[in-house]
Amino acid sequence: MNNAENTEEKVPLSYALLHAKCPRCRKGDMFKKGSYFSFKGQVMHTNCPYCNLRYEKEPGYWYVAMFVSYALNVGEMITVSVLTYLITNNLQNPWLYLGVLFPAIFLFAPFNYRYSRVALLYWLTPGLKYDESRSKNPYKPV
Repeated sequence: MNNAENTEEKVPLSYALLHAKCPRCRKGDMFKKGSYFSFKGQVMHTNCPYCNLRYEKEPGYWYVAMFVSYALNVGEMITVSVLTYLITNNLQNPWLYLGVLFPAIFLFAPFNYRYSRVALLYWLTPGLKYDESRSKNPYKPV
């Protein structure tokens, strides 16, 4: 191990969250490369490519991410509805709100899919936290 690896700075939490990095080492990507706004490109690695953390802790683990996604979706829909009201000042036309909300749901879907899983791993998984030693030493299979 060279000195450059030892003097690497700690990866900031905000950077790791925004770029969907592994919660244990904050270096490995959680998602395989691909388009951010397509479901085909939203494929997760099974294990962290850097520290080998298995992302799916048990069968059915990602079902909890559906609830996180639902909470994100509710917050986004309330925000979009309030913004629609502030811009149009119209409470009478339900078609206006439906016409704005349904496209917003589809536009936010890739974001919700990705960040519901990120939030689940970072904040809702007991015992999983950043380990600075893992970020300095990449996993090497035997």
